[in-house]
Amino acid sequence: MNEALPDVPEVRVVGLPQLTSGFDLVERLDLPMHLKVHGPLEPMGGEQLAQLAERISLKGRGGAGFPFHKKLRSVAESAIRRGVRPVVVVNASEDEPACRKDTVLVNRAPHLILDGALLCAEAMGARTLVIGVTRESTQRSMEAALAERGLNNGRRSALRARVQRNPIRMVTGAAASLIRSIDGGPAVPPGRKISASQSGVGGAPTLLSNAETYAQLAIAARIGAERYCNTGLYDEPGTVMLTVSGAVARPMVIEVPTGVPLRYVLQLAGAPPVPQGVLTGGYHGKWIDAATVNEAIVSRNSLDAVGGALGAGAILPISQDTCPLGESLRVAQWLAEESAGQCGPCYLGLPAAARGMEDILNGGGPAALEAVKQVAKSVKRRGACSHPDGSAMFLESTIKAFTDDLAAHVLGNGCGRPVEGVLPLFEGGQGPTGIPGGQTEEENGPSRQKIFVDWTLCRGHGLCADILPEVFELGADGFPTVAQAKVPRYAEAKALRAVRRCPALALRIEEDTRTSAPDRLPVLSQRGGRGRRALGSGR
Repeated sequence: MNEALPDVPEVRVVGLPQLTSGFDLVERLDLPMHLKVHGPLEPMGGEQLAQLAERISLKGRGGAGFPFHKKLRSVAESAIRRGVRPVVVVNASEDEPACRKDTVLVNRAPHLILDGALLCAEAMGARTLVIGVTRESTQRSMEAALAERGLNNGRRSALRARVQRNPIRMVTGAAASLIRSIDGGPAVPPGRKISASQSGVGGAPTLLSNAETYAQLAIAARIGAERYCNTGLYDEPGTVMLTVSGAVARPMVIEVPTGVPLRYVLQLAGAPPVPQGVLTGGYHGKWIDAATVNEAIVSRNSLDAVGGALGAGAILPISQDTCPLGESLRVAQWLAEESAGQCGPCYLGLPAAARGMEDILNGGGPAALEAVKQVAKSVKRRGACSHPDGSAMFLESTIKAFTDDLAAHVLGNGCGRPVEGVLPLFEGGQGPTGIPGGQTEEENGPSRQKIFVDWTLCRGHGLCADILPEVFELGADGFPTVAQAKVPRYAEAKALRAVRRCPALALRIEEDTRTSAPDRLPVLSQRGGRGRRALGSGR
């Protein structure tokens, strides 16, 4: 089984380093060393900064790829129109098991990220800067960097700067989740989608972008647009930070100019000469096959053209010796567990899709394949964040990329290859599905409350499943599939509401006074005796 990636894996560079300058000298560039390597940085006006970002075609490096100059102008215009000061937020919440490029930058070059963020803050007159992280190592490094610059969150500070630490969950990396947590709420997206440029932290216009994006802006501000554009492609100049893992001899983060052949990057990491497939863009990305790898170059447009995705910069090859559907099933199960537990299509659809993938592997036939396709289609554009969309894209790409293996499993006895577990996942999971805040797993885990169904009263109205989907799911007969279950601590209020609103008065809550919580009760299966895991249990 492939081990989880360390926070700071091996770092390499193709060509001349930009973001990774100085990495050959020290493990971490403190402020004096940062200034020796990169030199001082002069402030710039807002429009001047936007023109620079436009000239170098800077797009967000967190996965969405939105043009940075448009975001910058939108925030500035909104702040001027409303007469309020904007807020600058750095999103360094790298919560995907296969991504480490932002974590490397925060741990080794934090001042480069701060340079870009402070340029924007000064240009727009912002008085608040927040850096969102999810790891202890990134929190320590960024807090040390703020201290080295004399920045703090004091009320009398000209610029109030602080680090916001959230739990390592896929959904905490969403912009809306980070903003909500900064405002003191849970690190999950709210129900309504609102542009951060118009109303973000504290309701103020907020410039929120990825850590690498700010670092790229700092490089361009120092060397100028013309020199910056001398590296890489004409339409996508500069360098890209990639995390390469999977079936490789040396997992690494690598800085490469755009335009470098993808196969060369894979060779540097020791990937198989002819990989069975390469997952591009991470676990919200797309698979490409071995023939396509030879055509692809490292650029957003090139990968899009061949059916891949640059996404968050994760590149994961798998060898010919492993079952690609089995590898994808492990990821699909993890993606299902990473749901925030708020939106029904995501909360119920992603586990259903993972079960469908498992059915395909177990010989479920064409019906299982059609079920997965329908579920993947149904979850799209129906969530408060991009998690269901990205997960559906991954599932659809898996089905499209490995047609021979799919046929072997759907129409035959399988491909005969083992599942080696080469795609990295967090060891032991990160707590139960739907953790909404930044507390510990113990604080977010099961409460001391149990909810019970009185079958003599239950009439199958289904309100309990609508109010408390963390616990209740309706079976084929329209009745709940559990008789009793522990209530997650964050869902206690909803459990009480379910009891009060049950039309048949069939629910009751009791306090569990035992000091040690027992294992969760299994969900009663409606599928021919095949047991299902309790919600939030381990894989």
